[in-house]
Amino acid sequence: MNTTATAASSATATAATSAPASAASTRTPENPSAQLGKDDFLKLMVAQLQAQNPLEPTSDTEYIAELAQFSQLEQTSNIAQSSEASVGDQRIAQAVQLIGHKVSYLSPSTGETVEGSVQSAEISPTGATLTVNGESGVEPSRITEVA
Repeated sequence: MNTTATAASSATATAATSAPASAASTRTPENPSAQLGKDDFLKLMVAQLQAQNPLEPTSDTEYIAELAQFSQLEQTSNIAQSSEASVGDQRIAQAVQLIGHKVSYLSPSTGETVEGSVQSAEISPTGATLTVNGESGVEPSRITEVA
């Protein structure tokens, strides 16, 4: 990164931190999760390009290296999202395959082992749960045995 861009960004950060306390306390954070995404990276790159010294521009190799890092970051992020979706799909498929099977599971209310037949699987955004002998909300992770 160019030192001029770093100086400009630190000057911006200093200006932001020296704002009156009343204004800072009423603002909501723009990035409450404190994670940088693709858009944030592009904003930083544009700020760097705007703040660079025209007499000493960033070399082509530095710019290409930054673009390569951005591309790699984007691909890694896409792979992670695909993996998460795949794991969720596998868990749902496993829960559906248990329908009609006799299972033993640890009861969430009593902690005792209960046996019964899986009657249905409920799919929600948080995952899959089973209904075993009329008791709904049995998580597949609580199953200890399948017959």
